Amino acid sequence: MATFKRAQRVAERIMIEVSDILTREVADPRIKQMTITGVKLSDDLRTARIYFVEMGQDTCRPETQKALEKATGFLRRELGKRLELRYVPEIIFYVDPSFAYGSRIDTIFARIHEQEVADDPKDS
Repeated sequence: MATFKRAQRVAERIMIEVSDILTREVADPRIKQMTITGVKLSDDLRTARIYFVEMGQDTCRPETQKALEKATGFLRRELGKRLELRYVPEIIFYVDPSFAYGSRIDTIFARIHEQEVADDPKDS
């Protein structure tokens, strides 16, 4: 049976709750096209690094980052109501670079495929 650290379990719960709060309770339109991709919580449960991506974007607009920073206090209050923790972690938002990296790899593969099709002698 696998053993998990408490921080991992709490991080998963924070991810679910923050996603729910952002979609249902935050009215800021700058945040509506955002998805939480992961949460890393420190072992002492004091700091939560929340990774996000804007849907359909490879980079994050500055307005979205500002809206998240503005909503941080509200998110902490709501997490405090939903989670049974002695201390609600400090929230820091980070843009998830893996989606931009994956998109870049997809475009490189597409170019390679186009070149292979163009160079293929069977099509002549």
